[in-house]
Amino acid sequence: MTARSFGVLCLLPLLIFSLAFLALPLVRLVLSSSESADGWSVYIRMLQTPRYLAALLQTLLVSGAVTVAALAVSTTAGLFLTRNRFWGRSALLSILTLPLAFPGVVVGFMIILLGGRQGLVNQITPGHVVFAYSTFGLFLGYLYFSIPRVLLTVMAAAEKIDPALEEAARSLGAPAYRVLWDVLLPALRPAMVAAGAIAFATAMGAFGTAFTLATDIDVLPMVIYTEFTLSANFAMASALSIALGVVTWGVLLIARSLSGGTVAAGG
Repeated sequence: MTARSFGVLCLLPLLIFSLAFLALPLVRLVLSSSESADGWSVYIRMLQTPRYLAALLQTLLVSGAVTVAALAVSTTAGLFLTRNRFWGRSALLSILTLPLAFPGVVVGFMIILLGGRQGLVNQITPGHVVFAYSTFGLFLGYLYFSIPRVLLTVMAAAEKIDPALEEAARSLGAPAYRVLWDVLLPALRPAMVAAGAIAFATAMGAFGTAFTLATDIDVLPMVIYTEFTLSANFAMASALSIALGVVTWGVLLIARSLSGGTVAAGG
């Protein structure tokens, strides 16, 4: 067997998987979006329906806010944990990455226990504060499972930064904020863009947390679910799914170009 034949043989399982579980379902999804009385004009109707546009806008805003917050928290924590060794560091890192072990439904349930009608915050505050079922509650849920992904990516990139660069900047009289702005952040930029794109894509398509919390708000995954199950509107559910995928893919593609090709998006 030649090296070329062996390479083709190794790629065969990937080809079968791509066709059976990626290409064919995607083609079926596209075709399903036209199987209604509106035909392909279902996409025009989708863009003309205020509810769908509002759900898309709200999903984009929540996902964007989660991405910014996750980058801010994770970059700060990641730099601190990378540059400092102290007792309990491993335990703290384990706690920060613990949300990776929980599905979205469990995360939503935890937010309800914190900010629901019988939640901890509502019990200890006199003003009866309930936020679990609002956009803020959804934001907290998404942020909870986004931070570990961003944190691990930033820490891996921060460990590769040569400490001599920071020492050189300090020896030239640069204050701490200039070292951060001129040395650390440029070095972390590809990793931050990649991690931010992953956090954004995860928040855009998150369903379990939204299913648990989004009782009074519309986000696109929940709208797709209701169109598919309650309304049996398969064409619109398919069109909304494609719109969600195209928007998310576009963000990943932009992030891929900005980060030098480290984000797994098309191309």
